[in-house]
Amino acid sequence: MFKRFRRLRINETLRNLVQETTLTKNDFIYPLFVKEGENIKIEVSSMPGVFQMSIDEILKECEYIRTIGLNSIILFAIPDVKDSVGSECLCEESIISRTIKAIKGKFPDMFIVTDLCFCEYTDHGHCGILDPKTQTVDNDKTLEISAQQAIVHAKAGADMIAPSGMMDGIIECLRTALDENGFKDLPIMAYSTKFASAYYGPFRDVAESTPSFGDRRTYQMNPANRLEALEESLEDEKQGADILMVKPALAFMDVIRDIRNNSNLPICAYNVSGEYAMLKHAGAAGLIDYERVMLETLIGFKRAGADLIITYHAKEACELLNK
Repeated sequence: MFKRFRRLRINETLRNLVQETTLTKNDFIYPLFVKEGENIKIEVSSMPGVFQMSIDEILKECEYIRTIGLNSIILFAIPDVKDSVGSECLCEESIISRTIKAIKGKFPDMFIVTDLCFCEYTDHGHCGILDPKTQTVDNDKTLEISAQQAIVHAKAGADMIAPSGMMDGIIECLRTALDENGFKDLPIMAYSTKFASAYYGPFRDVAESTPSFGDRRTYQMNPANRLEALEESLEDEKQGADILMVKPALAFMDVIRDIRNNSNLPICAYNVSGEYAMLKHAGAAGLIDYERVMLETLIGFKRAGADLIITYHAKEACELLNK
């Protein structure tokens, strides 16, 4: 006798009772982009619904998202002044420091993850100090200033640090620096498997971080390499990462599952700008049911093995989950 799978699909209540994977508002981290100035809220044409905002507008956004049950953000900063080594982000009065302090001053329970990198702060748009001979990023010199940046974020009140530059040894370097400076309990979310992906295009519009020459393939991963991706994440776990990440997420669900099968650490899927933009523009063109496809995509990340999701859809997802 064949099995009648449809018995458990007969009505919505039963379907909900046996649903294996669920989305909740606690799954999401919402990216925010802060810019110098006042009363600034500039929508990014390639990413409808995503804005560059001044600190006062960031506070308004935080006030709203708290009302829909969204209490975790990842913060990116867009400085006015850039130089070859990203000096602005090493200052305790940097724009990201001032933003963290402003948010914590008004919303102490808002959970703030900070992106730790140099691409937004350097005039060349790469993720660290350049080696003048090779014109690529000097790994070990970048580790030194990354540690300085981590302490700046920690002192400002960050709840978690997420280093995105893909420098070898970054987790051990930051863990040591944080521990030695009294921040033993500050967790690190490793961008442990970050690919040199074409899906990042719209992000570079909002973060103003397009490299002025070349690309990032000497430090970000080859999208073709599944086994290396697993090795990267397991190495970051050994170095002391508290959470592992796969970025991008949509084309790399096999990698999420590989890591889930080999690590007990929480896994974050970064649903990146290009993935977001494709759904937004397809929805606007009437090609897809945007809300259904969005939720199906997000639940796909969870089903693949992710525990949390960084996504530009977070606000809309929470609004839908509240209905």
